[in-house]
Amino acid sequence: MPDPSVLVLVLAFLIKHFIADFVLQTAWMVRTKGRYGHIGGLIHTGIHLVCSGLILAYFGFGFLIAALLLLGEGIIHYHVDWAKDQITSRRGYDPSSHMFWILTGLDQLIHYLTYLAMIALLVL
Repeated sequence: MPDPSVLVLVLAFLIKHFIADFVLQTAWMVRTKGRYGHIGGLIHTGIHLVCSGLILAYFGFGFLIAALLLLGEGIIHYHVDWAKDQITSRRGYDPSSHMFWILTGLDQLIHYLTYLAMIALLVL
């Protein structure tokens, strides 16, 4: 059985994701994530990275490993959000569309899988 602290780390990233994606994300960030390079999407990703950095620091991971993980998380998070917005807006999917919710769920799944990959790299 794995060390229970790994489960605490998973829990921390899941709670972080809820806070950064739903509590701290503004309507402006949501509206601008589909414009590549727009500051709204970059700030949203930055919030995720600051929160993830705090988790990694709390758990005592070194600067270099944290920086590399955060770089990967940032690239993935930004582009997953951007791609989801591109697909939903170009295809005209909105919250009344079943495909909107499939893509939203896929977006969230990829974010969660990113955290699992980060944690796997930390513990292996």
